[in-house]
Amino acid sequence: MAAVTMRLSEIGQQLRAFRLESGMRADEIAARLGVSRAALYRYEKGEVIKLDTVQRLAELLKVSPLTLLGIGVEYYSRPLSFFERVRQVEEEADQILQIIDPVAYLVTSAEYDSVLAQAIAAQASDTQLVAQHLEIFASRKEAYRLRRPTMITMLSEQTIERFLQKGVGDAIIMSDELRTAARKVAAMEIGRIVEMIEAGPIGLQFSLLSEMESTTNCILMRGRERMMLAINPFRCDTSPSATTGVSLVTSAPEAVNAHQRVIEVLWAESLKGQEAAERLRNLLAQHAIQ
Repeated sequence: MAAVTMRLSEIGQQLRAFRLESGMRADEIAARLGVSRAALYRYEKGEVIKLDTVQRLAELLKVSPLTLLGIGVEYYSRPLSFFERVRQVEEEADQILQIIDPVAYLVTSAEYDSVLAQAIAAQASDTQLVAQHLEIFASRKEAYRLRRPTMITMLSEQTIERFLQKGVGDAIIMSDELRTAARKVAAMEIGRIVEMIEAGPIGLQFSLLSEMESTTNCILMRGRERMMLAINPFRCDTSPSATTGVSLVTSAPEAVNAHQRVIEVLWAESLKGQEAAERLRNLLAQHAIQ
């Protein structure tokens, strides 16, 4: 019974993520499915959903029924829906392995969130989209704070250099004043990573890909039941209106195993501990704001 409940819950999670991906309103989707909006929300919470409704929903959202049931590969072209799906998986993960942004978002500061929110709000015209985006990110941090899954993060030196040069939200158009603030916050975040490396908190590890360049951003999230892989072209400081890439989420063993092998090799070859901390200090000195 517990396994069935978990399966329904995951279908509901994917339903919400796909709804956000479609950009359609809940009442519009409900009308096309021939159900009430209340019923749609109940499905998203993990209540029983009929197979013919799954079929109609798959046709509406232009995905296969197998994908909606969590058997295939989930594709997302909107940062909002992708990060919502990641939030859902993170909430059940016991371990997170990632090759990712110049920072590990889940342990960034309130200052990072503040300058990113200002940059996104100044650029975006859809205030509801901005609010949803920021709410998803706040929920991710809160879930991490409460659960504290173990996390191993590999950072790219080339990505960090650009981060220090351009600041938080480097692809977002912003005023000169805000750009300067974004650069200051970027430097502060790398400084905090140095402190975390040296402090060595339990369950949190960083390493630096110094003389190699990562060709993909990916996250492996291991839960009690299975491991999920997320491959992502969207940085966490991307505007929610960005449409310049397609991300995917899958639990397919061949994809998970292939990426896990790559992560293990890169982790073995990357800089760790004091060596990584010193290299990051040098980068901070080279790109200090004058």
